[in-house]
Amino acid sequence: MTKKNSHQTRALPSRLPTLAILGLSDPKDDEGDWERLRGLQFQGLQQASTIRRVTQITAMLAIVVICFGKVPLLPLAGWFAVSGFSLWHSYTMFKRLIGSDRRGISRSEINRLLHGVGLNALAWTVPLTTFGGLGDLSLRFQIWAILAVMLTASALLMPAVPMAALFFGVLIGGSSAVFFLITGSFEMALISLAMAAITIWGAIESATRYLNAKVAEAGISEKDEVVSMLLREYEENEADWLWQTDTKRRVRAVSPRFAFALGREASEIEGMPFVELIAGASWQDDEVHPSLRELAERIKRRESFSNLLVRVTVQGRPRWWELSGTPKLDSNGIFTGFRGVGSDETEARESSDKIAYLARYDALTGLPNRMMLTEALDEALTYSSTWRTRCAFLMIDLDRFKAVNDTLGHLVGDQLLARVSDRIREQMGESEMCGRLGGDEFAIVMRDVSDAGRVSILARRVIDRLAQPYEIDNHTLYVGASIGSACGPQDGADVETLMRNADLALYRAKDLGGNVHHRYEPALHAHAEERRKLESALRHALERNEFVLNFQPVVDATDESVVSFEALVRWHSREHGFVSPAKFIPLAEDTCLIVPIGEWVLREACRQAVNWPENVRVAVNVSGEQLLDSNFATSVVNALAESGLAPNRLEIEVTESIFLRDGTTANHVLERIMALGCGVALDDFGTGYSSLGYLRKLRFSTIKVDRSFVQSAATGNAESIAIIRAVVAMAESLDMSTTAEGAETEHEVQLIRELGCRKIQGYFFGRPMSAEDARALFQNPHYLERQSVA
Repeated sequence: MTKKNSHQTRALPSRLPTLAILGLSDPKDDEGDWERLRGLQFQGLQQASTIRRVTQITAMLAIVVICFGKVPLLPLAGWFAVSGFSLWHSYTMFKRLIGSDRRGISRSEINRLLHGVGLNALAWTVPLTTFGGLGDLSLRFQIWAILAVMLTASALLMPAVPMAALFFGVLIGGSSAVFFLITGSFEMALISLAMAAITIWGAIESATRYLNAKVAEAGISEKDEVVSMLLREYEENEADWLWQTDTKRRVRAVSPRFAFALGREASEIEGMPFVELIAGASWQDDEVHPSLRELAERIKRRESFSNLLVRVTVQGRPRWWELSGTPKLDSNGIFTGFRGVGSDETEARESSDKIAYLARYDALTGLPNRMMLTEALDEALTYSSTWRTRCAFLMIDLDRFKAVNDTLGHLVGDQLLARVSDRIREQMGESEMCGRLGGDEFAIVMRDVSDAGRVSILARRVIDRLAQPYEIDNHTLYVGASIGSACGPQDGADVETLMRNADLALYRAKDLGGNVHHRYEPALHAHAEERRKLESALRHALERNEFVLNFQPVVDATDESVVSFEALVRWHSREHGFVSPAKFIPLAEDTCLIVPIGEWVLREACRQAVNWPENVRVAVNVSGEQLLDSNFATSVVNALAESGLAPNRLEIEVTESIFLRDGTTANHVLERIMALGCGVALDDFGTGYSSLGYLRKLRFSTIKVDRSFVQSAATGNAESIAIIRAVVAMAESLDMSTTAEGAETEHEVQLIRELGCRKIQGYFFGRPMSAEDARALFQNPHYLERQSVA
């Protein structure tokens, strides 16, 4: 990059230190482009240098006149020659800096300039200190008066070179004070010092104001250049055009695109009244469109306007333009006209009906969208009110669609939604309309529901049809549907109420496990209100310390010694009392509160586990929301570090549903956890979307057999027994441990041992207990004896 380009890209300094102003230091690069500022500082040197030369030559001649006949001619002529040479030398330095505002100025140039100014100031110390000693008191005062003028001139006339005033103040003022002290003129010595100090201070202040003005001028200039560049690029790269008027609302500075939009030459329309120009012949016929009148009023009142749609006439044909404009003000705040942009929106205007039609249908499925469904429901309610009939609104939410979308991708998900829409459409009768609300939510509007049973019949047909398998891209997919319905006008006399009540019914259907239809009931409002209050209380549960951890023991299947505890969170709410985990855990997951709650459980579990024997581990359940949180691995590290628990004593329990949401991220996070030395257990194996691929990709420490298999096997179910044996054999071959959950009877425990599970968890060995009770287990001497034998 060239120096010029670098000046154009770097900003000027915002802070002006005194030493930098004087040219005695160069600030750091990150404090701004000081080379460029030096160039601006010396921009006016040519004119200032001329004034300086005239002033000094005049002062030199005055010294010669007053000293002639009183000072020997040879010293006087010698001083005149030296002063002239120093003046010429500094002039050549100034001359070399002309044009530095465009190229910047270097440190070496600054140093040469300071040398020249210093030599010139040194020459002016001679008249008083040398010639003053050869003359009388009157001559001394005359010389000092000329030097005082020189000091003042250096501060006022050379703000670009404050160092000149500094040299003059220090050298001339200092030498004058010394001279007057030697000659006994103490008052004049003090006056000389004061004059020098005032000169230096004034020079610095003057230079500071001068440089600030230069920075401001440069900023305004750069802004003007940027605006001009942007305007040029806008016209070159966009289909819009610029327009501009003067104070009399006449077109000025016609841009080529504006002229092209009018179909005329730029020179032809320059100076024409703007509104009359775009109104065409209608202006003369007094048939001006209301939009043009509004434009004229805005311009007349000098108001800004944006995206104003105006009907204009171009070559006798009506067109639609979109105009935006802003009044222009000069530096004194005086109005100078309008400037704005415009674009031709004729095609968009003419196709607005088509756009409105497309806006009422879903692009993916071709079904009516939310807007059209809302209108249809409003019409159905009006019809019901008029003819004293009933209508119905059914909300449909797909079950398990998110798992398909996350696992197979959005392309397959979109194809599935299209197939679902076709199946719903198949079930529609003459007075029924189906549509898509968004995502995986659909809806049906039933215009006339004389028989209340028709709603349930239709809902059942839709559920059964959607439950059938889908063949998409060589995948056989299964999804279900939950449906909530509300009938108008008894369940809602307006659209908003009826839709809200159908949504409450849908929520209840999903609470029941999905794949069912539920009708609206007034009690659902109480249920929703209870959920809202429960959610509000849950948001404050952590800060109120309402959570506690219980620990359920996991024992060795051989000697029944405790090998680990599973940490289970419990909530005792101030308002609601004990709240079941089955109730608040799903709520925490829906509201994303599971992440902070899970972090607390992790920290508290590690803190309690430190108090147990070193061979006893703690297992912590982790939800998908928590595991996929970007800070999860960090929270594990922090929990271990704060508690001092060894990583190999912590086991993270996950379910297979996590891998359906984002398998790649889940694998990556769990690999990081394993790298710390922690164990990872696969919970509820075999109850969900089981896949051996999980076991191939991740080396789990434990596979937990769900209690449903244990209980079923205890009843003699051959399939459950075979499944448990298969899981145990697979785990053994992969060097993984197995834990059987839900053992409640001695028979179940004995069966689990026979099937080969290494660890057992269940009420038979202990219910979830407090942290104090868990510690008490290890204080049992029989337990310690059993451990020593093992």
